[in-house]
Amino acid sequence: MNNPLIYVYCLSGSQPELTNNTAEGLQSLKFDDFFAVVKYVPEIDFSEENFQKHLSNISWLEIHVREHIAIINKIMEFCTVIPFKFGTIYNSQESLEKFIHDYSDSLTENFDQLSGKEEWAVKMYCDRNLLSKKIDELSVEAATLAKQIRESSPGKAFLLNKKKLDLIENEMDRICNQYGQEYFEEIKNLCEATSLGNILPKEFSGREDTMILNASFLIKAEKVEDFKAHINSLTEKVGVSGFAMEVSGPWPPFSFISIKEKT
Repeated sequence: MNNPLIYVYCLSGSQPELTNNTAEGLQSLKFDDFFAVVKYVPEIDFSEENFQKHLSNISWLEIHVREHIAIINKIMEFCTVIPFKFGTIYNSQESLEKFIHDYSDSLTENFDQLSGKEEWAVKMYCDRNLLSKKIDELSVEAATLAKQIRESSPGKAFLLNKKKLDLIENEMDRICNQYGQEYFEEIKNLCEATSLGNILPKEFSGREDTMILNASFLIKAEKVEDFKAHINSLTEKVGVSGFAMEVSGPWPPFSFISIKEKT
């Protein structure tokens, strides 16, 4: 391999277990108190210019991103890791060593923060069609207007029905915001740290219902089962109104990494 580059997957604070089942070509490089899980890769794929070209190739990108996450997940089974972003490349061991030296204090702080903990993701969705059918049970204003419609003449009821259509949309927005905030705060009490992500449109979420919460939680490993059980109970509680919760993990703790250079 001519002029190989160093692709970095993650750092660990202890010697990682690398087997043939992890990924072919992986190596562990020790720098001070840290171990870097790396692979030597060719310039034809990972030089800055060629890498940028590959980013427009969806199939290439998907294969390599999946491999990146899978390798980090495998290392996580044995030790705490600081994951690196997909496509993190160093030209030499010396440049990688310099990074680790320059940021060693911050890296140690991050390992202390992450040790014995896992990142889990929670997404909450709303089926607005089902919610609209339950709106009179959840909204005092909608219930009051529905009563007025029933007691009105046909002409007035027609006008009130048009008013109610707008009210339903506004009330569904309010209820979605309320539920998303309430359950985020409730789940937050079970965790060591939280991170809110962007609300994804349907074309990215892959679901027909509407996302109303996208959050990551850092949880002590011994509390993960309690955390999942609590999510399940919340799902049962709100499911009849058109809400659903999706929990996944553990994920590489990208949401809780903060690297700061030595001052």
